Amino acid sequence: MDLKQGLQQKQVQKLSPVQIQIIKLLELPGAELEQRIEKELEENPILDEVPDDASGDDAPKKVSLSEFGADDPTPSYKLYDNGASKSLKPEYNTFSVKKSFHQSLEDQLGFCHIDERQRQIALFIIGMIDDDGYLRRDVESLADDIDFRLGIKTTPDEVEELLFRIQEFEPAGVGARDLRECLLLQLDNRKATPEVSHAAEILENHFEAFSKKHYPKIMDAMGISGDELKAAIAEIVKLNPRPGGQIDDSYSEQAQQVMPDFIVELKDGEPVMSMPRFSIPELRVNRKYADTLMEAANNATREKKEAAQFVKQKLDSAKWFIEAIKQRQRTLENTMNAIIEFQHDFFIDGDETLMKPMVLKNIAEKTGLDISTISRVVNCKYVQTHFGIYSLKYFFSEGLIDKSGVEVSTREIKTILAGSIEEEDKHKPLTDEELVAVLDAKGYKVARRTVAKYREQLNIPIARLRKEL
Repeated sequence: MDLKQGLQQKQVQKLSPVQIQIIKLLELPGAELEQRIEKELEENPILDEVPDDASGDDAPKKVSLSEFGADDPTPSYKLYDNGASKSLKPEYNTFSVKKSFHQSLEDQLGFCHIDERQRQIALFIIGMIDDDGYLRRDVESLADDIDFRLGIKTTPDEVEELLFRIQEFEPAGVGARDLRECLLLQLDNRKATPEVSHAAEILENHFEAFSKKHYPKIMDAMGISGDELKAAIAEIVKLNPRPGGQIDDSYSEQAQQVMPDFIVELKDGEPVMSMPRFSIPELRVNRKYADTLMEAANNATREKKEAAQFVKQKLDSAKWFIEAIKQRQRTLENTMNAIIEFQHDFFIDGDETLMKPMVLKNIAEKTGLDISTISRVVNCKYVQTHFGIYSLKYFFSEGLIDKSGVEVSTREIKTILAGSIEEEDKHKPLTDEELVAVLDAKGYKVARRTVAKYREQLNIPIARLRKEL
């Protein structure tokens, strides 16, 4: 077999420093962008935060890279009007979001009197709890994982003992292995009353019959009346089947403030977008390093050249960073304007039934940007409107064709579906087949399996489980 050597030309796409910066900055919401800029100011000694009234000999010098053979001059670093003081409160609304669910559990663990070894095991258990608040792993497999991953020898009994400690944390029901245990943990925190006792007995001994709504069977087994059963069920209905989600929706004192990245207001009846201004200072070269550059320009010593090269690298870094911020701003503006144009009718009054089907590709085509870029823009961004604050992801949904041949958003269909279930007779709730007929009568041709899928996505149980006594 002959071996041959040869040269081959290949085109390899390489991202520029500015493109790399843009990718990193696009996903950041406004508040995190400000933190990122502060971090850059701390790490790049070339940059100074200059007040608008800086003047005289104390003002940092402006230095152009062209003086030192650079291909292009340093661009202006003044990106936005900086007339507003950082200390002023922003003139737009903020809304509360959760403190991390798992962080809350870890904070509560700090109050437990356990040693460091047990703390590491407990932290591992907390890490295995999902966002709904459940532990979906058995203690045996957890003990094996802790041994393998942490190198800590433990037993299923010790793991379960620490799990019991975690199950005492807030929110009540956290750390349960299934729905039944979750509800029982919450009842343990309730004041002992006949209704609560009956509810606990139902969950403890008749959970399967309760799940299937076999109420006569429960009444016979427990020897209770219909009214007593209703009172017990009323206690169970008050419980939270997703204790982890409780923190997501809370407006607690621990909540952080998230600033909307966009504001959409009606002007002359039309939606107009603006972006909250961030206090990005004018960035100029520090006097010390400006002098180093000036001296290095006329000095051929090795040390001075190395110093000049260091400063040149920092200047390049600053130039790329600021250019990336500029491009980020333009990309966000173009994307949000495209979304507003696409969902124009919705932005007038917030009517969900006017929401059009929209996927990332639609906005990518409107803006001329890659789908991956649109995905990064949409991530963790919020828009404030005159009818509420929304995540940008809210505006994206698939579509279906209605009976008139018009494409409608799945969000519109889900809204109609949820409304139909809300208005149903709870003593005789609508089955999925009946919901198909209801939607058909309203002009939406949807298959039964599609109705079932949308109902599940809305966290609405089947008809039998929605039935009331």
